[in-house]
Amino acid sequence: MKELFDLTSETAVVTGALGRLGSVWIEALLGAGASVYALDLPGMPVSKAFAELQTRYDDDRLRLARADVRNRPALEKACLECEEKHGVPGILVNNAGIDRPPASNDESYRLEDIPLKENREIFEINTLGLFQTAQVFGSRMTKAGYGSIINIGSLYAGVSPDARFYDHIQDDPPFLKPPAYGASKAAVVNLTKYLATHWAAQGVRVNALSPGGVLGDQDEQFKEKFCARVPMGRMAVSDDLYGPLLFLASRASTYVTGTELIVDGGFTAW
Repeated sequence: MKELFDLTSETAVVTGALGRLGSVWIEALLGAGASVYALDLPGMPVSKAFAELQTRYDDDRLRLARADVRNRPALEKACLECEEKHGVPGILVNNAGIDRPPASNDESYRLEDIPLKENREIFEINTLGLFQTAQVFGSRMTKAGYGSIINIGSLYAGVSPDARFYDHIQDDPPFLKPPAYGASKAAVVNLTKYLATHWAAQGVRVNALSPGGVLGDQDEQFKEKFCARVPMGRMAVSDDLYGPLLFLASRASTYVTGTELIVDGGFTAW
């Protein structure tokens, strides 16, 4: 049974590698035996978590490259380099995305005043950038007749953010989760189904993995409110995400495609 989850000799591509969840997916894949070709923006500083992984794995197992998911030529170049160094990837984790947490220094707006540019950038990266990355790497997978694409969605692909989680934050205007964030992730889930139906005959599976709230540096009042809303009574931690990713990436899910795996501690069950 262990062989079902074994990714030895597999090559995985992970976008948004230097972001908050990038190192979580990368550590899971490396731990299962895969080599990882990690992608992130030019100039993006290396995160502490990624740097720690670099101390444990050499370039043959973990390689960092730079490309913006909105830049097709850069993605094509990265794909060619990946093939030269590691071979055609059999796994793609579309993790690159942006959000606007309360701690950011971005300007706040009232709902009726949110400019289109605020929403446009989120869609460009979270949805259109994901689609373009799937086009570039997925086309190689279809030619090889094998592959698993995992699009990282969100709890908010299916439900609206609860503004009461943030009503203790003394901002004027009050903090609002960007409306385009959940909408972009809902589009990712639908796009997942679209790609899955088109590429299934070529041996490429496409699924979405949608985490619930992941524990980080959120303020204590937010965490208390959020956990009270979760049947399991807590936020997700890295260990909760390894298994779901490996299930979708490995032979354990060879008959699973076009689905959304929600990992939210039961949040959306209520």
